[in-house]
Amino acid sequence: MQYNDQMKNRVKRVEGQVRALLRMMEEEKDCKDLVAQMSAARNALDRTIGLVVSTNLEHCVREQITKGEGTEELIQEAVNLLVKSR
Repeated sequence: MQYNDQMKNRVKRVEGQVRALLRMMEEEKDCKDLVAQMSAARNALDRTIGLVVSTNLEHCVREQITKGEGTEELIQEAVNLLVKSR
């Protein structure tokens, strides 16, 4: 699968959030602020997972339809990936 710039930029944003977490820890910031930043990073990563899985699913479903094959297994696999990610 090819990962587009939108996906890569989302991961870079999460990377920046994680770096900020480390900096906050080194600066001994308040626990509430740290947890808020952690939550933001987790949510951003969750949204990125959704984007990657949905983009891949769309590509694979189109490919299967072109071949005249079923898509049920692909859809179930995508759902399983999303469930595992939580």
